[in-house]
Amino acid sequence: MYKKILVAVDLSEPDMAQPGLNAALELGQLAGAELRLVYVRHPVPQSPVGMIIGSGASSQKGHFDEELKKLVDRLPYPKDKVSSAHRHGSAYDEVLAEAKDWGADLIVVAAHRPNMAMYLLGSNAAKIVRHAECATLVVRSDKELSLLT
Repeated sequence: MYKKILVAVDLSEPDMAQPGLNAALELGQLAGAELRLVYVRHPVPQSPVGMIIGSGASSQKGHFDEELKKLVDRLPYPKDKVSSAHRHGSAYDEVLAEAKDWGADLIVVAAHRPNMAMYLLGSNAAKIVRHAECATLVVRSDKELSLLT
């Protein structure tokens, strides 16, 4: 059974992440596993002026760290078995890197129901499944994905 379960969460879409989180909690309780929630913040292109005078990146990091902490605190799971990580970059690359760095033996990720854009462009969940070095569980969300997102 799994002992280290990594759960990818998107703080900007908590309803989307909930089914994956629920599945990880259930599996974790069955196995007495450690859980690690990982949130990946996408890089935002900066203007040349923003690079010179600095940006709000550190305050954004603090904000997302606090949101992750709130999420961890609300989980009905032993607090000594839950941790979190906040990474910056490409979602699938950073989830895979965190899984490897932490030694996860299962990655749980929620996914939108596929639409034409997903079939043409791929998705983070598909890339994680394709390249993961451990087991993966993709939990479908009932939320519809717009072609514009």
